[in-house]
Amino acid sequence: MTEIRRKPRHRRRRTAVAVSVPLALTAAGTFAYGTDLGLFGEDAQASASAATAAPAWATATADGFASVDALGQNGTYGGRDGRTVTVRTLADLEKYATAAEPYVIVVAATINMNPVGKEIKVASDKTIVGSGTSGQIVGGGFFLGTGVHNVIIRNLTIRDAYQGIWNDKDHDFDAIQMDGAHHVWIDHNDLRHMADGLIDVRKDSTNITVSWNKLSDNNKTFGIGWTTNVVTDITIHHNWFRETEQRNPSTDNAAHAHLYNNFLEDAAGTTIKSSYGNYSRGRTKMVLENSYFQGMNNPVTRDSTAAIVQKGNTFVATSGRNESGGTAFDPKAFYTYTLDKTADVPALLKAGVGPRPNIGTAATATTKAAAATTLTVAADGSGQYRTVQAAVNAVPANNPSRVVISVKPGTYREVVKVPSNKPHVTIQGSGSSRKDTTIVYNNASGTPKPDGSGTYGTGGSATVAVEADDFQARNLTISNDFDEAAHQNISGQAVALRTAADKVFLDGVIVSGDQDTLLVDTASKDKLGRVYMTNSYIIGNVDFIFGRATAVIDRSVITLKKRWNGTSAGYVTAPSTVAGRKGILIANSTVNGDVSDRTFYLGRPWHAGGDAALDPQTTVRNTTLSAAIRTTPWTDMSGFSWKDDRFAEYMNKGAGAATGSTSTDRPLLTEAQAANQEVTDWLGDWTPSA
Repeated sequence: MTEIRRKPRHRRRRTAVAVSVPLALTAAGTFAYGTDLGLFGEDAQASASAATAAPAWATATADGFASVDALGQNGTYGGRDGRTVTVRTLADLEKYATAAEPYVIVVAATINMNPVGKEIKVASDKTIVGSGTSGQIVGGGFFLGTGVHNVIIRNLTIRDAYQGIWNDKDHDFDAIQMDGAHHVWIDHNDLRHMADGLIDVRKDSTNITVSWNKLSDNNKTFGIGWTTNVVTDITIHHNWFRETEQRNPSTDNAAHAHLYNNFLEDAAGTTIKSSYGNYSRGRTKMVLENSYFQGMNNPVTRDSTAAIVQKGNTFVATSGRNESGGTAFDPKAFYTYTLDKTADVPALLKAGVGPRPNIGTAATATTKAAAATTLTVAADGSGQYRTVQAAVNAVPANNPSRVVISVKPGTYREVVKVPSNKPHVTIQGSGSSRKDTTIVYNNASGTPKPDGSGTYGTGGSATVAVEADDFQARNLTISNDFDEAAHQNISGQAVALRTAADKVFLDGVIVSGDQDTLLVDTASKDKLGRVYMTNSYIIGNVDFIFGRATAVIDRSVITLKKRWNGTSAGYVTAPSTVAGRKGILIANSTVNGDVSDRTFYLGRPWHAGGDAALDPQTTVRNTTLSAAIRTTPWTDMSGFSWKDDRFAEYMNKGAGAATGSTSTDRPLLTEAQAANQEVTDWLGDWTPSA
């Protein structure tokens, strides 16, 4: 493998400001589930003025101060009264963003700014939204000037305008800058690695809400002020600030700044050192509620002229200034809101911030529900069927549209198979948690079949087997509870979920087992099989994410588990990728568990059947790795060297991440290589949606 190098990290200027297993993930934010696959183009939809014809995300309105009527504007709703257009080029994005009339602008591709640092001057009454996870702005951003109002920027990744020198005024490139704008909602974006600010709210901009964003890998992150006037009203909630040095945010002369349920994290063992967290400056009045500070230096600071009222915040491994004082205001005098528990904030935000696959795709939840058939399953007989398999059996062969199998809370001890002639099936738990509904069985590879015809084999051991395209699973647990300790005499590979189909969408699920938990396969070696998993957990110990499918594990938690005898040793992935295809991508996730340090490999190459023509691939990027991961995280398998295949990392964090430059034992992608290994590169022309 060609030697590849990690991008140099910027040098951090130190300022002299005196200053285990995660919780169950929660579906987060104000976005709506239930959208259909596809995009509206200019020809496909002439007008979105009728609310019933527009997707939920296109008619969504802001909360917080952006929802407050002021300055002649009644809340913030963006371009909902205009046409919906889809853009894939810089020219089209700029054309519609700068137009005088309202537009809902769906960004359906990666758009590179030219020149680098370009900031498109957005006009009023616009919604700019990424299509699923495919909308990316690289090397520049957006500018909202004086008087611009009623703008929504959602579900985008805006990244990589950094030019090699921080605090370089020749490269003052922001992701989103406002100078005198009002009524702006910035929601569910991934903002990172810009030359200056990720968000700048400047020069009397007001009625701003910033929610459910990930802000990371930056120096001057989020500045508010640049004015002697005290007029700015701003709400900042459910944002994850990670590895950002300063302005987290810095709030100067804000009339009302309401910050709640944010997560500020300075990870140990990295080159990034936070200077300060939330800063109340000038004559700012700030209310800071139920936020979680991890490892931050000077987590909360204020000027003597400013006010901070703190309520319900948590501080873990922080140091330096942590201040409050003065009188502020009651946010509920302006708008209603609900606080999440502070202890839940890290897991909630890790799962919920940033672009979502459900936003920016076409059909409404109302349309979807009307088109889908729903079958109910309840073990107590209160549904149409008592078992999940009975409901699957009731789906007609070659069904043309979606069938939702709604499974009431309970434990369903059965084997479920969705055959290839039953596409468009969703199996969905109807409880309030993914733990409420469990499908479980205990077959293993070596388990004898009841008819005496042999054993099940690895693939045949699956509790749930999916062979039909366009399958979805939501809000449930799929488990294989084979007891290895009690059956040491038989082969113990025990699959919880096997997929052998294309366009498999797993959202908000737990897939649990020991060895070979999740088998992502294809219908045959010559067929494509894509799997997208998000907001989920995978639990196991040996090769527990494996197979030849093109599979993405995104914004999820991979939990390492001890083996049956209490020892810690294992392998996360075992790809068996066909040459010329994408393999397994783990992105924006967390790998941890109650196991010993330096005992787990990230992966090894599975040349199924000894097939030397295979080219296994695993990429792990932008993911937090615990100390359980070995310092040399890849290893050989069955006589095949991992170095002859495709294994690499990029920009991982945590105690188990690479600490130096690339080496032959731990290859790291370059920026150029990483640009071609994004989630959208794995999914191709498929945008997963509910």
